[in-house]
Amino acid sequence: MPGNDSNREKILIVDDEANMRHMLASMLAAAGYETASAAGAEEALDMLASPEGRVDFILCDVRMPGMDGIDFLKQGRERLDGVTVIMMSAYGTVDLAIEAMKNGAYDFISKPFKTDEVLLALKKARERELLRRENLRLRKKLAGYESVRGFGDIVGRSRAICEVIKLATRVAAYDTTVLITGESGTGKELVARGIHLASSRKDREMVAVNCGAIPENLLESELFGHVRGAFTGADRDHRGLFAEADGSTIFLDEIGELPPALQVKLLRVLQEGEVRPVGGSRGVKVNVRVIAATARDLSAGIAEGWFREDLYYRLNVMPIVVPPLRERLEDMPLLCRHFIERFNVRLSLDISGVEPAAMRLLMEHSWPGNVRELENVIERAMVLADGDTLGVDEFPGLSGTSGPGLERELASVGFSLKKAKVVVETELIRKALVATSWNRSRAAELLEISFPSLLSKIKAYGLEEEVGEG
Repeated sequence: MPGNDSNREKILIVDDEANMRHMLASMLAAAGYETASAAGAEEALDMLASPEGRVDFILCDVRMPGMDGIDFLKQGRERLDGVTVIMMSAYGTVDLAIEAMKNGAYDFISKPFKTDEVLLALKKARERELLRRENLRLRKKLAGYESVRGFGDIVGRSRAICEVIKLATRVAAYDTTVLITGESGTGKELVARGIHLASSRKDREMVAVNCGAIPENLLESELFGHVRGAFTGADRDHRGLFAEADGSTIFLDEIGELPPALQVKLLRVLQEGEVRPVGGSRGVKVNVRVIAATARDLSAGIAEGWFREDLYYRLNVMPIVVPPLRERLEDMPLLCRHFIERFNVRLSLDISGVEPAAMRLLMEHSWPGNVRELENVIERAMVLADGDTLGVDEFPGLSGTSGPGLERELASVGFSLKKAKVVVETELIRKALVATSWNRSRAAELLEISFPSLLSKIKAYGLEEEVGEG
């Protein structure tokens, strides 16, 4: 049954033959449809324009006096407004069917037809209409989701993140060099990608490179390229990432890790707009927009001698500071929903949301690993979840790690700097391990200490059992 008595699907029958209209109306009424009839195309268009003219499907003859079925499709596009039209004709030919389809008809059936043919065509049309409506619903949902994301893949509506998006949107229109700063895990690369995608260079892929992840002896070649024979193993020319990014954007993440010698070469690229491959005798012109990012304090680096002041000012033409998660906690529900939807797809789960008590726990956590830590915590919670919501039990790593707990521990050690240092370091190491899903190498990077030093502190502070459990 297409619908109940109060909400039956309605079909408009358009045919100049009264017998055909009567026969189709009786057949469709018996099948559970509501019907309306028009003796010609003009009458049908008038009916569709009236307040009571809503129909779900139209069965329309092709050959009619005056305006025929093809003209009905052409002239009625606005009034049809997406209504599914099935054409009928006793003169069915392939060319006629193709012409009808080109002008917006969904299907074509030849007269005389059997009852089953009409009902089957309507069934297919109904399935198509349901798919269209579902597609429209998903598009609206996606549009709402994109409005939450706001700029690129950034999720949030907080004042702090909106200020970042506002500034990044303005900067995107120009080729100005941008320096993005902020704590690890705040989403600096997302801001960079958003700027690139909103710029005139968006048709070419942005080239991203982590300056701290490539060995120093290979970094120059990776960035600027090399010529054949420049060093052992250089058996052919290599263009380098700056050349790959010609006409596009290069994102230099962790720019604070760039060795001093390469800082000089990068400064030349920014000043001259050309790169010189390793072993090459001539520079190569490149048209590259540079966006750099760092979690380190470059001003301190200048004072301490590990970062060049002239390069800093070349990079810091347009500074953008990405706020830590603790300064945009009002975005927590949106971020949780974003990650839950992502991991539902990736992990084939059906988690609906976070319970209020668990959300309070998330809001109280200090989030040293920022949005990246939250992403890891949500994924871990979803894997652990027994039900369709995430409760407090799914976030064991957050228990007792909020700010007030740390304050109580510090108060208990009195004025001893030595004991306070142990408390703070223990807390930060535990949080870094949680933020990285207990990956000690990544935790060491987050804490900005060496891997052996982290292992030593884990042992000294009695965290070995927790690491083992993690």
